[in-house]
Amino acid sequence: MSATGPPIRDISDTARWAALYRARESERPQGLFRDLLARRLAGERGERIDAALPFSKRHTWSWVTRTVLFDDFISQEVARGADLVVNLAAGLDARPYRMALSAALRWVEVDLPDLVAYKEEVLRDEKPACDLRRVPLDLADADARRALFAELGGGAERALVVSEGLIIYLTAEEVGALARDLAAPPGFRRWVTDLVSPGLLKLLQKKLGPQLDRASAPLKFAPEEGQEFFARHRWRPVEVRSMLHAAARLGRLPLWMRFFALFPPQKTPGSRPWSGVCLLEKEGT
Repeated sequence: MSATGPPIRDISDTARWAALYRARESERPQGLFRDLLARRLAGERGERIDAALPFSKRHTWSWVTRTVLFDDFISQEVARGADLVVNLAAGLDARPYRMALSAALRWVEVDLPDLVAYKEEVLRDEKPACDLRRVPLDLADADARRALFAELGGGAERALVVSEGLIIYLTAEEVGALARDLAAPPGFRRWVTDLVSPGLLKLLQKKLGPQLDRASAPLKFAPEEGQEFFARHRWRPVEVRSMLHAAARLGRLPLWMRFFALFPPQKTPGSRPWSGVCLLEKEGT
């Protein structure tokens, strides 16, 4: 990555960007989690992306809080009996290596072939805590993903789907199609995903949009109805946690934002900047 090149070349670079924030939190004396592989996975490119995008530095709290909320939901669902975790667009996530997981738990990561190859090379000498499998696949290939979902869902009783940092890059039609495909296998029971409001999407598009547009990774998805969008596609919202309020409880919210955490979480995101992590349950389960 040259000094004159774009900070983000393609959507896979956003995984290095996210890994850098996990690395920095892990290196804090009182870090909220310990991801000792994140620095290696982020590499020099992660540092350069961060240096080129000062807006993101003011919002480190959101990257860290999102990680914690996903950790919490995953731990909760595994404790409730999830026998398979399917991590879509897994990026450089290292949860199978850093979380307390049973060796019997099946964990499947799905992402673009180049990113999967990079991750396998970096982590070739590391041992995961659970039964880990990686699948190189472009989720935009609907036939291929349906075949994979059918295979995985047919061999699980209580699978949890995870999509962290994925659906914001899709259109509403694409998210709806993905949701319906995820609802088809009998073993897919719950799904945890992040979500932003139209107000926050507009702000992100203004601050980060040009860089992401040049990388062919524009930000798109922020439904007016918030989490209720998924109810139209066979997924019922079970629990929604506001990132702002979670960050305040965790002690990661910047001083200049703490005033906003005094107000109760919005039930429907609407036009105000809002982000959250949603736990969804398939209808009929």
